[in-house]
Amino acid sequence: MTTKTTHDTTNGVVSGENLDKLNTNLKKVEELTQRLTQVMSHRSMHNAALDGPNQELFSKAATAYWSEALRDPAKVLEHQLQFWSKSVTHFVEAQQALASGKLQALADPGPKDRRFVNPLWDTHPYFNFVKQQYLINAAAVEQAIDDVTDMDAKEKQRLAYFSRQILDLMAPTNFLATNPDALEKAVETEGQSLVQGLENLISDLEANNGELIVKLADDKAFELGGNIATTPGKVVYRNKMMELIQYTPTTEKVHKLPLVLFPPWINKFYILDLKEQNSMVKWLVGQGHTLFVVSWINPDAAYAGVGLEDYVEDGYLAAIREAKAITGQKQVNAIGYCIAGTTLALTLSLLKQRGDTSIKSATFFTALTDFGDQGEFAPFLTDDFIDGIEAETAEKGILPSVIMARTFTFLRSNDLVYTPAIKSYMMGQTPPAFDLLYWNGDGANLPAKMAMQYLRGLCQRNELADGGFDLLGHHLTLDDVEVPLCAIACETDHIAPWKDSYRGVQAMGSKDKTFIMTQSGHIAGIVNPPTKNKYGHYTNEDLGLDYQDWAESAEFHEGSWWPRWGAWLKKRAGAQVAARIPGTESHPVLCDAPGTYVTVKAKP
Repeated sequence: MTTKTTHDTTNGVVSGENLDKLNTNLKKVEELTQRLTQVMSHRSMHNAALDGPNQELFSKAATAYWSEALRDPAKVLEHQLQFWSKSVTHFVEAQQALASGKLQALADPGPKDRRFVNPLWDTHPYFNFVKQQYLINAAAVEQAIDDVTDMDAKEKQRLAYFSRQILDLMAPTNFLATNPDALEKAVETEGQSLVQGLENLISDLEANNGELIVKLADDKAFELGGNIATTPGKVVYRNKMMELIQYTPTTEKVHKLPLVLFPPWINKFYILDLKEQNSMVKWLVGQGHTLFVVSWINPDAAYAGVGLEDYVEDGYLAAIREAKAITGQKQVNAIGYCIAGTTLALTLSLLKQRGDTSIKSATFFTALTDFGDQGEFAPFLTDDFIDGIEAETAEKGILPSVIMARTFTFLRSNDLVYTPAIKSYMMGQTPPAFDLLYWNGDGANLPAKMAMQYLRGLCQRNELADGGFDLLGHHLTLDDVEVPLCAIACETDHIAPWKDSYRGVQAMGSKDKTFIMTQSGHIAGIVNPPTKNKYGHYTNEDLGLDYQDWAESAEFHEGSWWPRWGAWLKKRAGAQVAARIPGTESHPVLCDAPGTYVTVKAKP
């Protein structure tokens, strides 16, 4: 017979009845472990080079560090002694606190870190000791890297990046025994949180053939065309590369020239049509534009030989051709977002060389055309990593979306990997119903040929900005981009840094250039509707300045950049004509927006 205590879990004591429940749930954990073993034994493998840098990087770092030690031993010893001193002092102070019998942490809880928000990190001697020692260790590693001088700058940048990944991985918050939130939750739920967490972990592994991709959002909470991507429209054209959506007008009159929007094919277009309140698609239609949006195919291995030339011919040129035919116009205004903006620049050079004036004006959203400074992506653009991608694409015919997703998420690992993993796997929480995170997890594959053209030719060798990029029998250059253009870059964008976007715009041949820098990052800076009044933006007409001087002398404006760009676009969109219903006799409606291509999920 079980003896029950009068205390419960709220007082920090587990009752006999609760202990029984806890043991039952822990037994379930053992059963789930067998399922975990099963999924991991059937894990689909990828090229090992994609998991991190080769040993050469760390060998170089070790050699450089010891060279530094021989050249200036006093500095290295000083830092070592500082680490030893802090660690020993920390241990002695913790021992003294315990010996006092008060079981309290030190008066100084240590530096603030949002991973350590639970009060126990500051008040409990055990958790406080673990936290402070982790921070001491992390600081020592960072100091050691910073002290390395006899190393190539890009190699040192990679060393710093991957060392930070190791430090983030080893944070005490990532382990059950040293995470007070997870331990409290386990006791509170009699271990049910651990059972549910393991269920979540196995579910994520099973969904990705053993590849650990943390689910960031509840995918059952959203339906394309149901509660996201709901702006009314019709698919009016389809080929092997894309579906062309024409949106239903909401104004009696529209501008004469149609507007064709090219989203990136690394992700899906509905980031610009998540919900009515922040939909750029809805807003543009409401501004009186006949809006066409390209929805790219999610390629499989059959697309292995598809290259940038196919995206240009069967994507850009086809969409422009069909939009002109449907509206009876000779020109369109074009928008390119991210990699689609890069390719829009290629297309503009091609059209210039062909004598084709189909594009009246071009807008670039967070688009890089000069990759001379690779920014935070530099660790992934060295030969060892790109060689691994090349081997992976050669084997599978595609660069799987999970590889790209992992690369992007680890640039913000604490926010997009470890924190969600802790909540899901240790706390047993259901991922939130967050539309942006749902979109973020709905990735697309890249064709093998196109991926390598982009990574080798544009990113690694920077051919477009540095002499020209060969495509479709033409030598394409930035100074061929002569149409009026407006470029929007984002102040804290870690994918397409604004200064690099600015440098590319400076190299373009157009005499009519507008550059806007908006606050926030790659997504939030673009999806910034006027109704939110959340982020402001900067303007400066002098594009002859270097980026630092441009920023220092730029004028700040409260609120969204959309109305400013809308006014710019209106001047180039032509007179008002009667609103156009999607489709024509020669272009019958194929299906409702958002179409069929966007619903195809990338298979791991």
